[in-house]
Amino acid sequence: MLRWLFNNKKNASPLGFGGYFKRILFLFFAWLVLYQLWIFLHICWWIKFNPSSTSFMQDRLEIIQETQPDAELKYKWVDYARISNHLKRAVIASEDAKFNDHEGFDWEGIEKAYEKNLKKGKIVGGGSTISQQLAKNLFLSSGRTPWRKAEEAVITLMLEKMLTKRRILEIYLNVIEWGNGVFGAEAAAKHYFKTSAGGLGKTQSAKLAAMIPNPRFYDNHRNTRYLNRRTATIQARMRFVEVP
Repeated sequence: MLRWLFNNKKNASPLGFGGYFKRILFLFFAWLVLYQLWIFLHICWWIKFNPSSTSFMQDRLEIIQETQPDAELKYKWVDYARISNHLKRAVIASEDAKFNDHEGFDWEGIEKAYEKNLKKGKIVGGGSTISQQLAKNLFLSSGRTPWRKAEEAVITLMLEKMLTKRRILEIYLNVIEWGNGVFGAEAAAKHYFKTSAGGLGKTQSAKLAAMIPNPRFYDNHRNTRYLNRRTATIQARMRFVEVP
């Protein structure tokens, strides 16, 4: 038996470049499948249970702690029923007017954003839906790469298939950034207006929604002309929004 193993090993031909490449390719695809499964299981868990943190929250905390080692994020989960309907309407009106109708992607919005970016010669808008933004915040880094956009699309599809629109909006409102170290509707309501997420009025909600694209800037510049103008526009659109 030992002689057979020795002879077999001795006569075995080397793998060569092609063999090693196939092994590496197999390992890569195996890792990719396991990673997707890991994400899928997290989403299944969040059907009933709330996420305690997100990838983006962890990244921001690490950056803040570089200069403030003892810093903590301002964050507190609140259930959907305890978030003002004004804020729900304002965020949908601002970020994703077709939220209730699409299946994760607003193709018309993406096309308009592409044309706008092409005209400006730089990225000024992404056309991302609430589901896409949530996918990015939950799992991904802030970098802009083809790989990240592809993964964002896959996660978006998972979210839309596994969670209801109500649940997607509930998680989104609880985890998005609303200032430097400020995450979620409850923390934002207290940080800017000294009230709870459920106590937000129409104008307050519209202003918070207007801050979403650049929350850290507006945390320090709360009364710019553009922000006030955007707030008024969102408030005018809120009455047309149906809350899931």
